[in-house]
This record gives sequence, structure tokens and C-alpha cells, in this order.
Amino acid sequence: MLKLKLDRPLAVFDIESTGINRRTDKIIDLAIVKLLPDGRREVHEFRFDPERPIPPETTAIHGITDADVKGCPVFRQKAAELISVLKDCDLAGYNVLGFDIPLLVEEFARAGVILDVEGRRVFDAQRIFHKKVPRDLTAALHYYCGELHMDAHGALGDVEATLRVMAGQLEKYPDLPRDLEGLDNFCNPRDPTWADRSGKLKWVGGEVTLNFGKYQGRNLREAVQQEPNLVRWMLKADFPQDTREIVQNALNGKYPPPPPAPET
Repeated sequence: MLKLKLDRPLAVFDIESTGINRRTDKIIDLAIVKLLPDGRREVHEFRFDPERPIPPETTAIHGITDADVKGCPVFRQKAAELISVLKDCDLAGYNVLGFDIPLLVEEFARAGVILDVEGRRVFDAQRIFHKKVPRDLTAALHYYCGELHMDAHGALGDVEATLRVMAGQLEKYPDLPRDLEGLDNFCNPRDPTWADRSGKLKWVGGEVTLNFGKYQGRNLREAVQQEPNLVRWMLKADFPQDTREIVQNALNGKYPPPPPAPET
């Protein structure tokens, strides 16, 4: 039993999606448990056709396949019903501030509906977890090594402490990769459809495609040929170095090879 004093409904929700890009990926599953101030609870479940193939690596995580969503409504068809369910609700979940709420807001915007989160109070269980169980270097050194960090915030002392934590993690978790390629993938997983590390460029049909703002979905090769001002702006704008490098190479007629097709 959740011992909370509620003065308005609390919608505790979770999303399964086509990927981890909060701006561009689509919702597949949405579950809401709505807790009412009088003690009643409502359960609402929605499954959507994302109108795009579900990447196999994403299916491997949540188990939802293209066949599972075939014939399901698309999000915009249920947007009005969802807004009704969420009316006057505060929001809760695990990492909802970092992922679920931003993605939900984007989906509603694509459907031409505004989900106004201003004034809604949020209970994010992940934020409480991280505040109550510290995740700083001092806490990590104590957890993995049983040591106190006596030289906290001195650069060399922090490096030495970090090295001991890394050694402790490798000893504690035998399933961790033992090579940097594997550790990089574990610590910094990247959507395999991204052409760069930040997802500003994406692979669509074997072509690098712009994946931001009003230019989303625009083919980079076509942009180079037809909109050179856009390409030059990208080179001067505040994009990560690897993004600008791909764009500069494209301007010079050199495009990265498409990623290999996923194994079936």
C-alpha cells in the first residue's frame, strides 16, 4: 500500500518505446495506474503501432515485436482518451523526469495535442533512490572497497580513488566486459540507428538522415546537393565534433558506409 496523502489523482506510468531518443522514438506500450484520493485505483493499458519497424535490439529488451503491434491504433488515435485519463493528475514513475515525461510530451505534440506538465507535481522514484543512496565517488569507494575517501576533491586523490573503484567493480561483477570496447558499450549504449554518438544524424534506408528539429527526416546527401546553406550552418553551429565531421565529409563527397544489417 502506497502511504501517500493525495489531494488529486496520481498517475503512475511507464513507457516501452522503439528506442531511447526522447525526441524521435515512438511509444509502443503505455501503462498507467491512476491512484485516486478516495483510495480507488484505475488501471489503463495502451498498445500502439509506432508506424515504423521496431529495432530487433529494442525488441530484445522489452519483447514487443512488429507482429505484436500490427493492427493496434496509432498514438494520435488515442491521444484524446489519454489526455482525459491524465486530466488533473500529478505524475509518478521511475526515471519519468529523464525519459517518460519528455517522450510522452513529444508524442502528444506530434498528435497535435498539448500535454501541459506545468503545475503537475512529479514523484520520480529514481531521483529519490539516487538522493537517498549517494552515487558520488566517496560513496562508491566505500561501497566497493570499504574505504573512506580522505583526499576527496583533490584531482590526483580522486583519480586514485576512481582506479580503486574500477578495480572493485571488475572484481564484484564478473559479467562486466574486460575490454574497453565492451565497457564503452555498457557505459554509453548507443542506438544502432544513429550515425553519430548523439543521434543528431540517423540511418534511414542506408542513408544518413538529419534527426533534429524541423530538419528531422531530411536526407543528408540531398541536403548537400540542394541546401548548401543548411549544411554550412551545421558546420558552424554547436553540434558535437563527430557530427560536424560527418557533415564536412559529406560536403566533400565522402559518406560513411551504412551499418551492417542486424543478424536474424
